[in-house]
Amino acid sequence: MIKLYCFGESGNSYKAALTLELSGLAWEPVKVDFFGGEARTPAFRQINAMGEVPVLVDTADDYTLTQSGAIQDYIVEQSGKLTASTAEGRREVLRWILWDNHKLSSQAGMTRFLMNFLPEEKRPAEVIGFMQGRLKAAYAVLNDALDGRDWLVGNHLTIADIACCGYLYYPEPFGFDRADWPHIDAWLTRISETPGWKAPYDLMPGSPADRG
Repeated sequence: MIKLYCFGESGNSYKAALTLELSGLAWEPVKVDFFGGEARTPAFRQINAMGEVPVLVDTADDYTLTQSGAIQDYIVEQSGKLTASTAEGRREVLRWILWDNHKLSSQAGMTRFLMNFLPEEKRPAEVIGFMQGRLKAAYAVLNDALDGRDWLVGNHLTIADIACCGYLYYPEPFGFDRADWPHIDAWLTRISETPGWKAPYDLMPGSPADRG
């Protein structure tokens, strides 16, 4: 059995959870109370010294792995699904995962946090505006890449798609409007129509509503 330490608000956790869900592997989520400080506790640091989620624990092999891209790669290796069929394609998948981590998810995650999970009086307007500008450039790259094609790599859904869509299904505002990016919009619809797909708060425990 695979356990995924995660929480619903985490877009990086969602990438790993959705990959697991669509892979067909047996897994279960383990909620981490991030907003209650659990990820900073000594007990959690024994699981992941980085103090982050997601963390995958494969109990069958007593194997622990962190970082969403590495976890996605492990799931592909175990399931044989959601991967490209050639060496060139697999490198292209990796290229998109690295691009997402650097250009899209890291900035979307920070902007969403600043806009939604900080008290209103502590939200730095200039930083948010700067980050939204950088995100707009990333959306343009992604939208252009999807012009005339259904998927980022090859002719089927891969972990490249799951990595890059991770934050884009969240309902909290952070400056992304699907209507502004028609190719991204159509791609997100295709992903959500994949059998087994679930939205973040339906797939993992924890949501802003739980904190009132």
